Amino acid sequence: MKFFVVLVAWCLLLVVSWPLALLLLVLLPVIWLLSIPFRILGAVFTALLSLLQALLMLPARLLGHRPGVRSS
Repeated sequence: MKFFVVLVAWCLLLVVSWPLALLLLVLLPVIWLLSIPFRILGAVFTALLSLLQALLMLPARLLGHRPGVRSS
């Protein structure tokens, strides 16, 4: 579905301004390649935060707390 929306948006841009649409078509792979280090950094940051959360919640889990279960 996302691909279809992008394709329709690009076709509309092609009709409105074909030089801009062609420039976007040429520059999009370059922009994607430049964004790869930031994606890796985001994955590492997410993993570090998950590790920190697991370390902080370890004592509670050792004492029998189960996440997602409410005691009434």
